[in-house]
Amino acid sequence: MRPARVSAVFAAFTTCLALLLSGCASTATVSLQEVRDFADQSARLGAYNELSTRYRDTYAREQLYLAPAAEKVGKEADARRRANYDDFVSAQKAVVLYMQTLSMLAGAERYDLGDRLDELGNGIKANVDSGLDQRHVQAYTGMTRLLTRVIASNYQNRSVQSMVRDGDRDLQTLLDAMLTLTRVYIKTHDNEKKTILGLFDVEIPLASKPQERVLVTLAKVHQMSKTAEYRLLDKRYDLAVQGLTKVSIGHQRLREHLNDLQAADLKAMLVSYTTDLQAIRLGLAASN
Repeated sequence: MRPARVSAVFAAFTTCLALLLSGCASTATVSLQEVRDFADQSARLGAYNELSTRYRDTYAREQLYLAPAAEKVGKEADARRRANYDDFVSAQKAVVLYMQTLSMLAGAERYDLGDRLDELGNGIKANVDSGLDQRHVQAYTGMTRLLTRVIASNYQNRSVQSMVRDGDRDLQTLLDAMLTLTRVYIKTHDNEKKTILGLFDVEIPLASKPQERVLVTLAKVHQMSKTAEYRLLDKRYDLAVQGLTKVSIGHQRLREHLNDLQAADLKAMLVSYTTDLQAIRLGLAASN
């Protein structure tokens, strides 16, 4: 074979090989943008943490309004809430870290979330009063093992598919725990609202003397302020439930379409859920 022809063949071979390798690299680093956007929005579960803190601090707000006979019960409830608080927020930390890791896996760059593992804490315990049971405890343990395994590798040597497949059951159980606890928060919030607003309803009509006019006026202003506060909080609790539910359903749909993450219908669904989560986040910000 002539040298010129050998050079031409070699050049063609080199070009084909370069294109092939380029195609492989492109496939290996393909960015699943819709998955990433959904995971990013799902990780922004700040309302749950805020409502957990509000639940913990219930007695500090109620104390001035409690009758002396209710003081003991209020202090006992306060001690239980504070003892359980760390467990209650641990579920959220695991879910947020899972979503952050999923977002990184769906991108093209390397990730390092190793320092975030220390934030997970020591786990959660079953609690009859709150509704946390052994399923939730086991799910937390399973989730932390998965996150430790994936994050400690420091490289994208695990696919989005394997992350979703391995994590969905524990994620769904932890989201169920968060929804269960949010309902406990709502019940506590409703009791607080009845206690404080009920005091005004009872006491204001009893203050009928002329010299109590200024006191009654101040009490009515305070009553109006608390009523508006609780109305906004009612909305925040409702939005928090909606957000957690959207995350749960969205991830479930992702699990159901693992064989084709590039499918147009899956992408459209994820865009819809991401838009809903953005709207919920804006609603939470507006009601703050």
